[in-house]
Amino acid sequence: MKNKSLIILISSLFLSVHAYSQKSQMKIAQNAVGKLQAAIVEGKGKKDQLKVIGEGAKAIESAEKDRKTKNWPETWAIKAYLSSYVALIDENEANADRYYEAAVQALKTAKELDRFDNNTELIDAAQYNIVLKKQHNANNAFKNNEFKTSFNLLKEVSDFFPTDTTLAINAGLSAQKINEYDHALHYYKRAKDNGATNPTLFQSIASIYVAKFEYDRAIETLEEGLQKNPYNTFVNNDYINLLIDNEKYDKAIQAIDITLNVDTQSKLLYFLYGYLNQHKHKISIAESSYKKALDIDQNYFDALYQLGIVYIDMANASLKLPDSVERKTAYTANINRAELTLLQAYEINPNDRGTAQLLIDINTRKNRLDKVQELKRKLEEF
Repeated sequence: MKNKSLIILISSLFLSVHAYSQKSQMKIAQNAVGKLQAAIVEGKGKKDQLKVIGEGAKAIESAEKDRKTKNWPETWAIKAYLSSYVALIDENEANADRYYEAAVQALKTAKELDRFDNNTELIDAAQYNIVLKKQHNANNAFKNNEFKTSFNLLKEVSDFFPTDTTLAINAGLSAQKINEYDHALHYYKRAKDNGATNPTLFQSIASIYVAKFEYDRAIETLEEGLQKNPYNTFVNNDYINLLIDNEKYDKAIQAIDITLNVDTQSKLLYFLYGYLNQHKHKISIAESSYKKALDIDQNYFDALYQLGIVYIDMANASLKLPDSVERKTAYTANINRAELTLLQAYEINPNDRGTAQLLIDINTRKNRLDKVQELKRKLEEF
């Protein structure tokens, strides 16, 4: 009887010691969390921080194997927090990734067990660290052109930090790289709605709308971009080109006119302004615009070519006047100006068929058959 009592007493003592031991391990883990917080605040290096974490990790490993403490949400919350922090600071990528996976699993368990939200701070901190690690992995994936992986990670990170415009833009960019246009629009719009004014953001949104054949939305987006970035060259050029491509010539002329009041050194804008006015038969404005483009670059082929056509049109218009000395003078002057202008264009680009054909037409009018034959031979060589 005495022996039986002794066995019961020893068993009880063993259980008591074992329970105390597990509580002691939890205490070490809890202290490790506190020491880590202090080390971070004091600005201690990664080596010191990892040493503190090592103490806690060893203790929590013992606790998670115990029949009782393995069911405590605090056990897994501490493991998730410590593991997630190692994943962030360990310079050994393989080791960091191993701890990241452990943190993800531990966090899942902690959330499942913590029914009364007693470990919210630890769980939130672990979640935060895990998200930062995802961002790090997403950036690496993007650098390696693994855009699908990058997007899958960045969308989670952006959803965690929904007001961070840089994250939203990066998520949109990754989505656009894999032609996930609807997702890209979602994250680009999130960035815009949260105050992002980056010109390339509006260009990216507009380009997606163009890819979806929603041209009016693309134009509206670029207009909004110009409101946020007045006279931005790249947004403005996209806007003007899109207006021209969609035959919204009046709006394009208005946009160029406004821009030329500020930017007086863009040969392209002067050329486009001339071209659009030529299209609307405003010949004198077209002539003036092409000349301004050539003042900036005297060898600007496109401006020379179109100016040559302007003079041909002016010569043809003079032929409709009543027969008179003034009519002949006007015709001769304009056809001569057309020839000189187109010869300059031909000198710059002797392989351009359009220029050669116009010179053939002018020389035919002037009855220079030898010159016509010479130009035709060159055309055949192209």
